[in-house]
Amino acid sequence: MSPEEVQNILTQAIEDSEVQATSNDGSHFQIMVISDQFEGLRAVKRQQMIYAHLGEYITGGALHAVGIKTYTKKEWEKAKNLQVG
Repeated sequence: MSPEEVQNILTQAIEDSEVQATSNDGSHFQIMVISDQFEGLRAVKRQQMIYAHLGEYITGGALHAVGIKTYTKKEWEKAKNLQVG
C-alpha cells in the first residue's frame, strides 16, 4: 500500500482534514492527521477514529503497523511553532 493511498482513504473519510502518510516499506506507516473533528476528543478516541477507517487494511494485511499523530488545526499551529510534528 502506498502513502498516497492511505492519505486518500483518510482524507475522504475525515471531512476537512489534512493527512500526511509516510512509509519506507509499504506496510509500516507514520500518519499525521490534522482536523477540527478531533476537538474535545482524547488521544485514544482520536486514534480509534483513524483505525476505524484503516481497520480493513490492517486485518487484510495491507497495513502492518501504524504510528498516528493527530492534531486540531489550532494544536497543529502551536506544534509547528514549537517545531513538533
